[in-house]
Amino acid sequence: MKFYLDEHIPKAVAEGLRRRGIDVLTMQEAGRVGDLDRKQLAFAAMKRRILVTFDDDILALDAAGAPHSGIVFSRAGRRSVGELIESLILIANVIEPEEMRNHVEFI
Repeated sequence: MKFYLDEHIPKAVAEGLRRRGIDVLTMQEAGRVGDLDRKQLAFAAMKRRILVTFDDDILALDAAGAPHSGIVFSRAGRRSVGELIESLILIANVIEPEEMRNHVEFI
C-alpha cells in the first residue's frame, strides 16, 4: 500500500512509516502544496496512493462521488504521531489496496 500525506500531516509520520518500509509521498515532496482538494484527490488516484488527511473537505468530495484510491481520515490533534503511524501500519497490513478504492477509513 502506498500513502500520500496531506501537507498538515506531521513530517515525523512520513519518516516513521518509511523506517518501517512503507511507501510514502508527501504533498511537499510532490510539489503540490496549495493545490485544490479535488486536484489532490485526483493526483493520489492517478498515482494509486491512499490520501491521508485531516481535511474535512476531502470527505465532502468523497460524499459527492469523486473517485479515489482511498482516504484515511483523522481529526487534527486527535492522535499522536506514534498513534498515526501505528494506525497506518495496521491499515497497510490488513487492507488490500483494491479494498480502499472509493473507501474512507477513519482513524
